[in-house]
Amino acid sequence: MRILLSNDDGILAKGLGVLEQAVAPLGDISVVAPDREQSATSHSLTLHHPLRPVRLGEKRWQVDGTPTDCVMLACEALLDERPEYVISGINHGPNMGEDVLYSGTVAAAMEGLALGIPAIALSFAGSILRADAILETQVTQIRALLDHLMHLPAFPPDTLLNVNLPAVVGDEIKGIKLTRLGRRVFSDSITKMKDPWGREILWIGGGSVEWSGPDDSDFRAVHDGFISVTPLHLDLTHRDVLNAATDWWQAP
Repeated sequence: MRILLSNDDGILAKGLGVLEQAVAPLGDISVVAPDREQSATSHSLTLHHPLRPVRLGEKRWQVDGTPTDCVMLACEALLDERPEYVISGINHGPNMGEDVLYSGTVAAAMEGLALGIPAIALSFAGSILRADAILETQVTQIRALLDHLMHLPAFPPDTLLNVNLPAVVGDEIKGIKLTRLGRRVFSDSITKMKDPWGREILWIGGGSVEWSGPDDSDFRAVHDGFISVTPLHLDLTHRDVLNAATDWWQAP
């Protein structure tokens, strides 16, 4: 089985190394990842300057671009054959709820889906500072999960699977739950600062986050020690509103 790995934390990220370790027995692996951190780049493409892939070894490249660039270049230019699966991650931090709109990790998997390739995104739903140590203990569970997902009788069409791993050591993971996206609200996420010349600057990031969601949400699952698997797709159409158009729509 041909498997493409990518991420948004960069080619040197520990999460990518753990993912390689988990996936190694499952197929023929290629790695194409950014040369630096590309968190929160979402599904952006690099259009205003050329990209320079650097070959680091057999079936391994770093790219001076976004996660989406990496998957597109891999599938359209770098690999001899298209992969049968695209797996992105493991992100150092959660990608739940509205995070999926910003996430470069999810975007890399989404690009695989856009190219017609089944795709899976994985993230560690805990403190970034704890990710490296805990992920090392979850290799067996991650491998078993990915082996199961890639051998489903029918991988869901037009769908990527967004996986969030709980912040517990591997042998304390309680199981796997199919989930829906929860909701998250950031507070105080913009910090006012001054540069060395005394000019005001604004830095996006930090602050606090509050999660919410029903019992079958991704947030609830990882909070309770389960691996969350959420099916996502490209179609953002709000079908309930569309089907109820007679309640709100008036033709101009």
